[in-house]
Amino acid sequence: MDVPAADPALSIPAREPYSGVVLRAALWLAFLAPFFYSTYGYANWLASRRDHVGSIVLDWEHGIPFIAWTIIPYWSINLFYGLSLLLNDTKSGVDRLAGRYLTAQIVAVTCFIAFPLTATFVRPQTSGLPGFLFAVLGGFDKPFNQAPSLHIALLVIIWDHWRQKLGGVARTAWHVWCFLIGASVLTTWQHHFIDIPTGALLGFFALWLFPAKGELPFAGFRLTADAKARRLAQFYALGAALALAGAATGAFVSALWLVLLWPALALAIVAFAYAGAGAKVFQKAADGSVSPASRILLWPYRLGARINIWAWTRKLAPEIAVADGVSLGRFPTAAEADAFGTVIDLAGELERPRGTTRRWTSLPMLDLLPPSRDRLAEAVTAIEDARGQGTVLVCCALGFQRSAGVVAAWLVATGRAPTPAQARKKLAAAGRPVHLHIGADEPA
Repeated sequence: MDVPAADPALSIPAREPYSGVVLRAALWLAFLAPFFYSTYGYANWLASRRDHVGSIVLDWEHGIPFIAWTIIPYWSINLFYGLSLLLNDTKSGVDRLAGRYLTAQIVAVTCFIAFPLTATFVRPQTSGLPGFLFAVLGGFDKPFNQAPSLHIALLVIIWDHWRQKLGGVARTAWHVWCFLIGASVLTTWQHHFIDIPTGALLGFFALWLFPAKGELPFAGFRLTADAKARRLAQFYALGAALALAGAATGAFVSALWLVLLWPALALAIVAFAYAGAGAKVFQKAADGSVSPASRILLWPYRLGARINIWAWTRKLAPEIAVADGVSLGRFPTAAEADAFGTVIDLAGELERPRGTTRRWTSLPMLDLLPPSRDRLAEAVTAIEDARGQGTVLVCCALGFQRSAGVVAAWLVATGRAPTPAQARKKLAAAGRPVHLHIGADEPA
């Protein structure tokens, strides 16, 4: 019997009517514009009523020249703000971009109210178009609302939006123009330097909170009932609080202490993962890559994880052969990964090393916690499927627990070990220290 061929059109998602997308964008703009000017202006007004508003100015900033024409790229962000919402393909794309805008606005204004700062440079008189634009700016923007720079936060969001849509010369030109916008906050004497990294951190946080694709990090959050996960969440939350306290108190001595805001945010995100959000907070794709926002925000945590790998495994072989072309090991370098046909990566917190050409399957799991039964079964199936294409490396950060547990489960599931206890003995005999949950029905 002849089976009719599938209609190719059925496999292509229906394109949303552009009129509906524009309407959604217009509704968001109708809310965001007055929300911006009212909250931004309110923070300015509150700061103006204080007897004293401090500032954070580095000595070298006094050498920054005033360049009047850079008010043009400075102002241009207002145009791109609206166009970025209007020129979208889907309503969900509009909603996520608006979520980023709203996040940046709420966090920045909260900081402006709680910790107001003022710009100290007095701009010279200007004429022509720059003079007109400075006059309009001065009509609503007072010398407050400094750190984190909302201008820079929005620039990061808008830069990321358009870099994914443009290519070739247009993309290069976009990067150059974004650089001019970023530099203009200094050359117009509108901000001090400390406002830039704090604003960028806020921008990347907004990108992380509302990624362009994939699951939202807070979607389906349920506070964990696992006692160990709660302890780990509390541990990382304490680290975040200590780093935040260090930034707040150290800033009175030197602005450089504010760099601790970065690890504070990274540790808070990890605490959120253990509290119930899970490994999706790392925004790791199936090929082992991570989102740019995750790469930036979680860099301090990943640096600590890399140091931890070196400390625990520097005297060990990077991997050990277990059975029938399957090996168990730490997170590999590109050269170590390329020695295998496939890498099955269980370390949710680490990014695939650049330069490797191996097949890479990422099944992100949280360290020190047992995986769900579904994720464990998925990993066992992935090992068996990958064996048909060559040798396989199963790895996590150290190769002691997550990867060891999955390999032990594979040994039992495929009959290579009759019981979990025998699987553990087989791994121990292979010469690598493993730490599995004693007495558990299945490896962790």
